[in-house]
Order: sequence, then C-alpha cells, then structure tokens
Amino acid sequence: MTAQPSPCKSRDTIAAMFFTVPTLLTWTRIVAIPLIVGVFYLNLAPATANLIATVMFIVFAWTDWLDGYLARKLNQTSSFGAFLDPVADKFLVCASLLVLVHLQRTDVFVALIIIGREIAISALREWMAKIGASKSVAVHMLGKLKTTVQMVAIPFLLYDGTVLGMVDTRWWGNVLIWVAAVLTVWSMVYYLRKALPEIRARVK
Repeated sequence: MTAQPSPCKSRDTIAAMFFTVPTLLTWTRIVAIPLIVGVFYLNLAPATANLIATVMFIVFAWTDWLDGYLARKLNQTSSFGAFLDPVADKFLVCASLLVLVHLQRTDVFVALIIIGREIAISALREWMAKIGASKSVAVHMLGKLKTTVQMVAIPFLLYDGTVLGMVDTRWWGNVLIWVAAVLTVWSMVYYLRKALPEIRARVK
C-alpha cells in the first residue's frame, strides 16, 4: 500500500509554495491594483492622487526585482513563483494602462497594442509549453527592454506634472509609452518567428 502524505506535510508544502517571502512580495503587486485604481476615486486633489498613485506604482513595481533577488538569495525559487511573477506584472501594467486611458492621459490604441500582445504571447507560451517547446519562446532581451520602457512610462503618466520645473512627465510618458508599443510589436514578431518552425511542424 502506498503511504499517503500526512496533512501536516501537505500544509507545509502549501505554505512553502504560497507564503515564502518572494511570493508574498509578488502577491503585493496584485494587491496594488485596487489601491492604485482606488486613489483616483477618493476625494483628493488631482496632484495628490497623482503623486500617491505614482509612488505606489514605483514601490510595487520595484518588488519585481526584489522578489527575484530574494528568491535566489534565500533559495526559495519555485514553479508557482515562476508562474505568478509574470502574471502579477501583467496585471499591474494592464490595470495601470486602463486607468491612464480612463484619465485620457494615453491613447487607447497604445493600451490595446500592449494588452493584446500580452494575451497573445501568454497564449503562445502556454501552447508551446504543452508541446514541449517552451525554450523557443523563452524571455528575450527585447521583451525585457519593452518591460523596462513601459515601467518608466507609466509612472510618468500617472504623475502627470512637471518635475524640477522643466520635465513634462505627460509628454515624456507618452513618448516612452509609444516606444514601448513599438517594442511590444517588435518583440511579438520575434517570438512568433521563433515559434513558427514548431507551428509549421504541427500543421503538416
């Protein structure tokens, strides 16, 4: 008879998966979404709401680097953490873009490009994983550059003011978000080209 795992061991396994320090930091990016959105529904002066939302976005976005660093430092990497990390990033970015479109600080077309790409590439990676070819669409430097640019653009647009009396954050934010949109399309084409041989092999 096969020995059944004890309930205590099962609970310990679940805790180790869901409640490590790096994973908790990842969860904070999901928790951040209603907080950032909610700021703009409070009875606050626009400049105050902008500042609070900007600071929150920067702090929570920074946890993306911190949770990866701690996972390696504390030897707490896990398959669940590897799954949740990009999901949390995408939720945070997509929610922020929708807020910016609602506030009329960026073009809806930009949001559609970025959000549409995230859906398409996530679906592509899931399919490639099912056929055992996930390495073909592994994260590339182009995708990392796209993420970096949009992570700078979004707080600029959330702040929506002038820094040091000369930096118009809305103007620069829109320039950067359009650069991110171009990089988004470029990276999507790159991943599709990498996946194309596998796709062709399956449709023959």
